[in-house]
Amino acid sequence: MGARIRMLMLVTCLLWPAAIVECGIRRYKFNVVMTTMTRLCSSKPIVTINGRFPGPTIYATEDDTLLIKVVNHVNYNMSIHWHGIKQFRTGWADGPAYITQCPIQPRQSYVYNFTVSGQRGTLLWHAHILWLRATVHGAIVIMPKIGLPYPFPKPHKEVVVILGEWWKLDVEAVVDAAMESGLAPDVSDAYTINGHPGLISNCLSQGGFNLAVEPGKTYMLRIINAALNEELFLKIAGHKFTVVEVDAVYVKPFITDTVLVAPGQTTNALLTADLGTGNYLVAVSPFMDSPITVDNKTAIATLHYTGTLASTGTLLTIPPPRNATPVAAKFSDSLRSLNSKKFPCRVPLNVDHSLLFTISLGLNPCATCRNGFRVVADINNVTFAMPEISLLNSHFFNITGVFTDDFPGNPPTPYNYTGKQPVNLGTMIGTRVYRLGYNSRVQVVLQGTGMIVVENHPIHLHGVNFFVVGRGLGNFNPEEDSKKFNLVDPVERNTVQVPSGGWVAIRFTADNPGVWFLHCHLEVHTTWGLKMAFLVDNGKGPNESVLPPPNDLPKC
Repeated sequence: MGARIRMLMLVTCLLWPAAIVECGIRRYKFNVVMTTMTRLCSSKPIVTINGRFPGPTIYATEDDTLLIKVVNHVNYNMSIHWHGIKQFRTGWADGPAYITQCPIQPRQSYVYNFTVSGQRGTLLWHAHILWLRATVHGAIVIMPKIGLPYPFPKPHKEVVVILGEWWKLDVEAVVDAAMESGLAPDVSDAYTINGHPGLISNCLSQGGFNLAVEPGKTYMLRIINAALNEELFLKIAGHKFTVVEVDAVYVKPFITDTVLVAPGQTTNALLTADLGTGNYLVAVSPFMDSPITVDNKTAIATLHYTGTLASTGTLLTIPPPRNATPVAAKFSDSLRSLNSKKFPCRVPLNVDHSLLFTISLGLNPCATCRNGFRVVADINNVTFAMPEISLLNSHFFNITGVFTDDFPGNPPTPYNYTGKQPVNLGTMIGTRVYRLGYNSRVQVVLQGTGMIVVENHPIHLHGVNFFVVGRGLGNFNPEEDSKKFNLVDPVERNTVQVPSGGWVAIRFTADNPGVWFLHCHLEVHTTWGLKMAFLVDNGKGPNESVLPPPNDLPKC
């Protein structure tokens, strides 16, 4: 019996598309190269991994160790973030440039070495420097351990669906032009579905992405939003989804005709091909309930039933309006942790740190900008300045002068946050972190503001997952709103939307030592400084301490 189990495990290992040295270790090689994609109707080369857009899918099984060698063949610095991987004690492999590592310089390489501990589901990887994640991104698929089935009926097939944005111009040129003007960068020219653009003039996209299904079968769509700056709706004509997981955490299943995913978020949804025959439009469109300019185009694909006649037309669907706040709120409010015996919800019931972070846009004087000012962003009036060496490196080796640990836990100047405001409240520029003791229980209320304009903010925290215990519109009221917190089955995530003119309350346990980035996953806001970092001290003994850095860690 033991020999049969070992043989089964070996066969299971060999099924995965990786160069496997032994069961439990997956090896990948990522070559960063310039590639021209003819299907994008553009002659300009783009930065890709292994010449693919989107990049290759990383497959693993829960508790596997991944060794991913990234070789940089382009003239940009590069770093890769494994978005949602908790990186317990292995912050050196987390990826954000100048936070946990210096970037991989041209013609250099680095091996990301980490273990996928206690996680299963869909995540993503992407570049974490400049705006290169526009084309440098892909899926991470983590299967449950052998013998641990899904907590829902096994689907007939699983399909990765990656949503993105596309610019006709080089994205770095777009950013450079924005920095010169001091204003927001140009919006994207189209959205993409698995690398195929939507409606672009003079570009037929070679027919777009086609999802073939068999009548009566159920499929699990692993939906990923890899876009830089847009929350996106996904809808399929005539069909409904059953949502079973978000951000690699199982949820109580619920049915919806529209899925909402913010940049950095993932959603697993079951889709049953129950209409028998035909072609059905797949539509991806933006959600933005503020007066910010977005790419208003709709990306399209086709759900095609096998056996459908070639002459059959496509049933259309109408995407939600871009300001469909009720649709977005209904989806978010439906998310609940599965909270079962096998998958319990370990939300902290009490907290050691109660923080209020205001998320703001503002205008600062800029002598070199054409308009005389520059748009900035901040958390608690601190616009984050990127250091010249990584924060984790300076923390681990006690290098002084790189950062301070005095990030304010509350706004320096309380005010009517979501009311009409002046364009700034004395924004400070600094590299400041908030220090946490190991195993501290933390509550952070992410408060949107009315600086310049109210706007959506998908906030991502590295290193740990958090529980979304509450959300609301207007200013957070600690006495009244805290009474309504869900401490029974709140959804567990790594990225959460702060609604326009509203707030979200999250809780987490700081049980991972290191330096962990918190930032808006709208790349434009991150560029403007809407970011900070938590420094989690070591606990007791080596098993609660950051591991030493690897020998090939890039140098600045």
